[in-house]
Amino acid sequence: MTHLRETPWDKRNFNINTYEMLTTDEEALKETEQHEGHYTIKISPLENTKPLLDHGFYYVDTLIEPVCKKDNLTLFHEDHTSLSTNYNPDEILEIAEEVFTHGRFHRDFNIPDSMADTRYMNWVNDLIESGKIIALNYDNDTAGFYGFESDKVLLLGMREEYRSRGLAKAFTSMACKEQLKSGYDELYTSISAANVASLNLFYALGFRLKNTVDVYHKLNGEVT
Repeated sequence: MTHLRETPWDKRNFNINTYEMLTTDEEALKETEQHEGHYTIKISPLENTKPLLDHGFYYVDTLIEPVCKKDNLTLFHEDHTSLSTNYNPDEILEIAEEVFTHGRFHRDFNIPDSMADTRYMNWVNDLIESGKIIALNYDNDTAGFYGFESDKVLLLGMREEYRSRGLAKAFTSMACKEQLKSGYDELYTSISAANVASLNLFYALGFRLKNTVDVYHKLNGEVT
């Protein structure tokens, strides 16, 4: 399988082999006919999609990929807010159960919502275990979490009762500032075009569009 990369972190959720395609070459597309599995490919919105559609791929999402240079980060402050790496993992997972509705696997009609939920919960748990989750605290309550890796912002989740209160800007800007202390000159993130609230949030923090990709999936076989 020279044109495919296995994604075992997804295989554990869907009970079928999962792959990321490395190219849209015809030879690669034919390879997806030879192996049962779930396939993902990310392409430029300007790329010709007919070969993908001819081989059974279907559109699931558009990802906006903004970047923020260190000097452009806008900081917000709200009283009673703080960050912590000392938290109860169960509280983080409880919040995670509420927040992942814009993920590409939730938009994939071949993936049951319960499996998509499990996929994102497992991802959060992996980040907890690797020390890549920061808790967002309001007074002594865990109000949300921020997931990161290297120079990329991965996940942001807020407990329902803390949403629409203007706290996300303060929490996220504080967490970005903390992440930049590792020596990065800029931070990246990736946001579904359907997630308007997150797009507006990161724009307010100083993130600006760098790239856009369309995501296509294919299922050859069945998820069980």
